[in-house]
Amino acid sequence: MSKNPWAKNPWFESVAVAQQRAKKRLPSSVYGALVAGSERGQSIADNEAAFMELGFAPHVAGHQAKREMATTVMGQDISLPVIMSPTGVQAVHPDGEVAVARAAAARGTVIGLSNFASRSVEEVVAANPATFFQMYWTGDRDVMIQRMDRARAAGAVGLIATLDWSFSMGRDWGSPEIPEKVDFKTALKFAPQVLRKPRWLTSFAGNLPDLTAPNLAAPGEAKGPTFFGAYYEWMTTTPPSWEDVEWMRKEWGGPFMLKGVCRVDDALRAVDAGVTAISVSNHGGNNLDGTPAPIRVLPAIAEAVGNDIEVLLDGGIRRGSDVVKAVALGARAVMIGRAYLWGLAANGQPGVENVLDVLRGGIDSALLGLGVSSIHELTPEHLVIADGFARTLGRPVR
Repeated sequence: MSKNPWAKNPWFESVAVAQQRAKKRLPSSVYGALVAGSERGQSIADNEAAFMELGFAPHVAGHQAKREMATTVMGQDISLPVIMSPTGVQAVHPDGEVAVARAAAARGTVIGLSNFASRSVEEVVAANPATFFQMYWTGDRDVMIQRMDRARAAGAVGLIATLDWSFSMGRDWGSPEIPEKVDFKTALKFAPQVLRKPRWLTSFAGNLPDLTAPNLAAPGEAKGPTFFGAYYEWMTTTPPSWEDVEWMRKEWGGPFMLKGVCRVDDALRAVDAGVTAISVSNHGGNNLDGTPAPIRVLPAIAEAVGNDIEVLLDGGIRRGSDVVKAVALGARAVMIGRAYLWGLAANGQPGVENVLDVLRGGIDSALLGLGVSSIHELTPEHLVIADGFARTLGRPVR
């Protein structure tokens, strides 16, 4: 009997199974970086747990034979209300973001590409023209303009600004050790855990992944800074103001998403700044611990600004029914991160496609049970919402 029960059939039936396979395949430090979370892990736990507090109110008859789940996000047609959230340096698979981009293109959706990504914006746009380039507020304005110009020239069709990072530290379960660069000394140090995962190592042709950020390379440079070099630039950059948000939006000059919104007043300020969309997010529980799950703060934000800008949700999505709950509470679409990274680790591009297929199937099943023919018909009336579930952060005044 094979020691790898999925060797002949790599398909998996849920995101949870993809996570299990990723854990078996990846070195402990790499897997630890994926699950992460900050401080005591309160936010990361609530991101998933909150979805379990929401139920459905299904119909027994009158179900619809056809269910539609296509929509648009920042001018891009997508076949289901799910896009790929930008994630940092991907050491889980040699093809990294290119595999994710191809999978997203194959399933008719958008990829968000981090400026901390392991593959260049040019490569990723070539694999999927529906690419949103993501930037942190890092470096001076001239440097940021250079990075925006490069993404625009490469063909990125939208910009995502992630500005909510507070550099939270001190995980109670310990932080994964991430090397600054890959050299002989690093290889020797990490050899015990890497050699225990030979399938991961051989996928990189025996070489550990390059931990640099090519999209942060200065003009004329062959390689970008190391992850920690980029992180230092980020940490030492003065935090942005709302005037900076408006400047960034104007400088980009196209569809613009502000990611990391949790408060109603911030959502209203985003409208005033002229953004196209906001992502209701707490950075996957990796930021300020104690922030409520995005699904809890979504209803108040969607009610306040949903008629003015596009509202997306990012955090805790693990199945299609989670997507339906988010859309019913006011999200145009959701963004996934860990879910597709586990699929990427489990089986490369097909694994990411598998994750999207699992979500699509779950969305369709929920729509069928609820008796609706389209995601656009979903409302809070389709859910069972316990008293005290939602949170309203920030006074809704301009």
